[in-house]
Amino acid sequence: MGLGTLAWGDYNDWHQLRYVFYAAAAAQVFGGAAIQFRRTVKTGAVVLVVAYLFFALLCVPQIVAAPRIYNSWGNFFEQFSLVTGAALAYARWSSAWSRETLGRIGRILLGICTTSFTLEQAFYLHATANFIPKWLPPNQMFWAVTTTVLLALAAVALLANRMALLATRLLTVMLVIFGLLVWVPLLLSAPGNHTNWSENAETFAIAGATWILADLLGEHGLS
Repeated sequence: MGLGTLAWGDYNDWHQLRYVFYAAAAAQVFGGAAIQFRRTVKTGAVVLVVAYLFFALLCVPQIVAAPRIYNSWGNFFEQFSLVTGAALAYARWSSAWSRETLGRIGRILLGICTTSFTLEQAFYLHATANFIPKWLPPNQMFWAVTTTVLLALAAVALLANRMALLATRLLTVMLVIFGLLVWVPLLLSAPGNHTNWSENAETFAIAGATWILADLLGEHGLS
């Protein structure tokens, strides 16, 4: 995601924040690399929390300006799910909080984000259906509705703490499948389109955030 922003200069109407965007993108690159190694995972996670929080907060003015348009809300919670994943990665390697507390906080925050994913698909159901490959039987709308229902079930499981571990694992798998069936083919068909790169990265990053929570819940029998 960071490399994409640096390559395309994706700051749209935020020209006055151009260099802030570049700094945030560089932070994503650094954090993404640092989080791979045990010695630097906490530093990388903190950097990613700050970077993703920056991008999440950029959605707030759009929400305030047009609160009835859900796309801005959806964009906020997509970024906030990545904030949550990075924060859990940091806290997991810190002794400040118990695993039970982390699991509860992670469930609630990702549950709220998953609720937003559900609403976004429901509000833009026809647009969602258009992304589904036409060769998947029985039809595109069937899978748009099915995935929306599955997202809703995952959100309920997380917020109600009922089979939350299973829900996070299945949600991770569904997001990865969505990335492989939808965004990877689009990227291969139009590699010069920045949206295809950013959506690929974001989809797999959100899957990573849910995977982090799934591991946290599974390692300590919290669900």
